[in-house]
Amino acid sequence: MGSDPQYAKYPNLSLAQDIFTLTNPLSTESSRRTSLQKLQNAISEHKMAPLYRYLAHPAEGILNASGEGTARKTSAPASRKPSAAASMVARRRGSGTFDFPWDQALYEKLKAENEEELETFQKEEEDAEEKAGETEVQAAKGKRAEFWARVGDKEKAIASYEAVFEKTGILGAKIDLVLAIIRIGIFFGDRLSVKKNVDRAKTLVESGGDWDRRNRLKAYQGLHLLTTRSYNLAAPLLLDSLSTFTSYELCSYSSLVVYSVLAGSVSLKRVDFKTKVVDAPEIRAILGDGEDKLSALSGAAAAGPGAGDEEMKDVSSATPTPASTAVNLTALGSSTAPQEAEAPVDFTPLAGLKRSLYEGNYQSFFLALAAVEENFLSQDRYLYEHKGWFVREMRLRGYQQLLQSYRVVGLGSMAHDFGVSVDFLDRDLAKFIAADRIPCTIDRVNKIIETNRPDDKNKQYADVVKQGDGLITKLQKYGQAVRLRGSERG
Repeated sequence: MGSDPQYAKYPNLSLAQDIFTLTNPLSTESSRRTSLQKLQNAISEHKMAPLYRYLAHPAEGILNASGEGTARKTSAPASRKPSAAASMVARRRGSGTFDFPWDQALYEKLKAENEEELETFQKEEEDAEEKAGETEVQAAKGKRAEFWARVGDKEKAIASYEAVFEKTGILGAKIDLVLAIIRIGIFFGDRLSVKKNVDRAKTLVESGGDWDRRNRLKAYQGLHLLTTRSYNLAAPLLLDSLSTFTSYELCSYSSLVVYSVLAGSVSLKRVDFKTKVVDAPEIRAILGDGEDKLSALSGAAAAGPGAGDEEMKDVSSATPTPASTAVNLTALGSSTAPQEAEAPVDFTPLAGLKRSLYEGNYQSFFLALAAVEENFLSQDRYLYEHKGWFVREMRLRGYQQLLQSYRVVGLGSMAHDFGVSVDFLDRDLAKFIAADRIPCTIDRVNKIIETNRPDDKNKQYADVVKQGDGLITKLQKYGQAVRLRGSERG
């Protein structure tokens, strides 16, 4: 047993991404076909009768809203879909629903096979109780819990894991059980369950968890915070996980790189962004060009603040590099290889976003941001819901970075730098100015933007005056109340 993780095989979170892809109006037809085939194969191979019913049942399936299938619809109205399904599928705006093929005969066959397997587990548990010790009984119950996680029955899987947890005395096994429950919540999009169990796992780890499980929990916590739009909290955890990543049951290393760069880009200050993202060896090994990758892998890449600034190239004049496809990342995070090979990923848009933001090439930055939205934000189940917010925050970050260096900027000049029209820039900046996100004013008559740099001393003085006025008002009200009570006593 040792420090080796247990209960880490199921559920297969890549299937949740396939379910999302099937309902995503922005996914390509070829990707939908691939995801459908993969999902159907997994359901047949792993005998996933509960998940098949949850997805494809003519009346209750979350992917079969029209009620079409081998079985005919009944006259009774379809029941409401589970609320967690909203986080499991993409929100479709004005698009038709996707119908997952339903085969009643296949469902009955899978259900019968599940019942046979459960009988085997029951017999194994009974034999263990009669002839073996508590360890063997727990192992048999653990197999039943993994069975429910494998076939996609959320409630029974969680209940079974909890039953095993109650009888387990080993801290490492307890942490593994809670991590398995977290993955079930992530699979079905149950954020409340995920949050509760992440906090539970943190308590267990802090009570004496080993180094490996501490690092694995960082990735779990970072991914959860990413789904709740807490990018500022997720970024340090995800970036720290890059060098010690072993949680391949959670996501691929490619996905971790994407999540880390996106979270760092939108939330870190410029100095930290330079140190932890731009110069991070793990990220340069993936997103850099040929020489950059070699220097990062060999340890020659500098990672200190300001390192390599003199060698930064102008994005507009740099020669385009080939797309970073078919990247093998399995050996970068850990010596333990993941069970499944990773699909090729083109990191070119992400590399362009990182580089252009740091170098201040804002026209390239906007183009790269659009490409990142199309290739990453719109295709990932954890990023899709927040893509509008992310794009808006990154535009704001670009505007702030340029404006903080000037007191007055020409409106036309800034629009040219970002590659947009003056009218678009005017409308976009106005939203941020009205929300007090950018301290500046737009003078359309003179076609300039004047920045209002906050003075710390004046701000502190204004805060003291404001708080003092509030305190004086409260004291006056209190004095009136005291005088009133005194006159009443008299």
